[in-house]
Amino acid sequence: MPLNAGSTGYGSVQGPGLDVESTPLLIPEDEPELVQPWRPLSKGELEVAAGGPGWRKVRCYLVLLFWLAWVAMLAISIAIIVISPRPVKTPLRWWQKTQFYQLQPDQTEGSGGINALCEQLPYLKSLGIGSLILEGLFDKKASSLNTSLTGVRSGTLPQIQHLIAQSNKAELKVVLDFCELQLTGPQDEAGHALRFWLELGVAGFAICDTDAVYSEKTLLEWKNAFKEFSSKEEEERIVVVKQTKDNLLPLNSSQVNVTLVDIVMKSILPSSDHLLSDKEVADAIETHLQIGEEEIWPSWRVGGEAAPDLKKLLLVLTMTLPGSPAFPYDEDLDQTKNTSMKVVSSPGETNQPPDTENEKKNKRLAVSLFTSLSRSRAREEALLYGKMTFLPFNASTSATTSNSTLPSSPPVLAFLRSWGCVHFLVLLNVGPNVHALDPAWAPSLPQAGVFVTSTEMDRLGTTALETLELQPREAIVIKLFEAGSYS
Repeated sequence: MPLNAGSTGYGSVQGPGLDVESTPLLIPEDEPELVQPWRPLSKGELEVAAGGPGWRKVRCYLVLLFWLAWVAMLAISIAIIVISPRPVKTPLRWWQKTQFYQLQPDQTEGSGGINALCEQLPYLKSLGIGSLILEGLFDKKASSLNTSLTGVRSGTLPQIQHLIAQSNKAELKVVLDFCELQLTGPQDEAGHALRFWLELGVAGFAICDTDAVYSEKTLLEWKNAFKEFSSKEEEERIVVVKQTKDNLLPLNSSQVNVTLVDIVMKSILPSSDHLLSDKEVADAIETHLQIGEEEIWPSWRVGGEAAPDLKKLLLVLTMTLPGSPAFPYDEDLDQTKNTSMKVVSSPGETNQPPDTENEKKNKRLAVSLFTSLSRSRAREEALLYGKMTFLPFNASTSATTSNSTLPSSPPVLAFLRSWGCVHFLVLLNVGPNVHALDPAWAPSLPQAGVFVTSTEMDRLGTTALETLELQPREAIVIKLFEAGSYS
């Protein structure tokens, strides 16, 4: 039987119109279409595409969205600034911004002390001192400030007049100390003597709270006399009261609602017939740091006697407390070799010219420290207006100095002066041991800061509080800031 059975045979795939011999066994795939290679639009094509109506709408929407977002951010910023609480900056009068310098020309040298002081007036002004309190010029045995002698010791009235004139020329205020003087006598005579000094340009008078003139009647008469010579704010006359008692009775006039006392001068250390120990000094400082709102502007002075190596620490403290600092005459600040001025607290002790390099170094250090504190206080609002907060944090004695045989050291004392977001930390190590701060001493405060000044003027740059160690009898002022910020 033939295998090829024709068109109807078995296995035939032939159909109508299908040529078996010419039909391929595999069906070929379609040929791919040719794709043109990608190329960027030309400038002309891009301008045509970007000029279409769709792109115009997109650009308009984007510009509108940008300006709306910018205006919204500006409005939010203004709202935050307006509603944010800000400290109120109360304008301070000249006696609230000044630094008082108490000194006493030596009367044993005649007019030499006053002449020497006149020569130093520009230098004292450069240190930041704004007012002089002249003590020991009046004879305490005089019964009144009469018009003939005006209570001044014999032969010194022309020199004092010259000193007042030169002080005003150097822009230094002069306050005359009437403390413990018997200012009694006829009312007209006392008033005439008061006007005599006011006409010379005296800026005010200092009295004690134990004086007879510390009364509403007398001080009201003084205030009325002051009005005649206080045409400008910078010419305002003041009354300074030295507080000697534990409690001071503030005087307010019953006739007019004014305070008859402008400044109360307080002592940080109590009076004592011996040098106060470290513990006594620390207790006195801690007691006075716990102060409330003062009705009368305070002025701080050291007052009592402490160890000489605490002198610079007490200077830092006096400069950083709220109020106007007052300093006794310091021979380290005296740039002359004249022995005609003496320390008020130690009559008979005169300044001596520096004999050794160590003394010269101490004088330079004293001037640098005083100038640094003075300038910081003048330019930092926190040290002028700032609120004071006592910090009772813990400090541990450094392991390198820990010894059971050493006497117990007073704790480290510290307080903050704050104005807005600015904080100044003042650390006082009164004791003889090195102290390191506890890392958890004040978790709410920044842990970093920059040194403003220190008693030895050897602290510079930034610091971390957890690594800080206070040396014996050292005081440090640090301006705190958040980590990564130097504002």
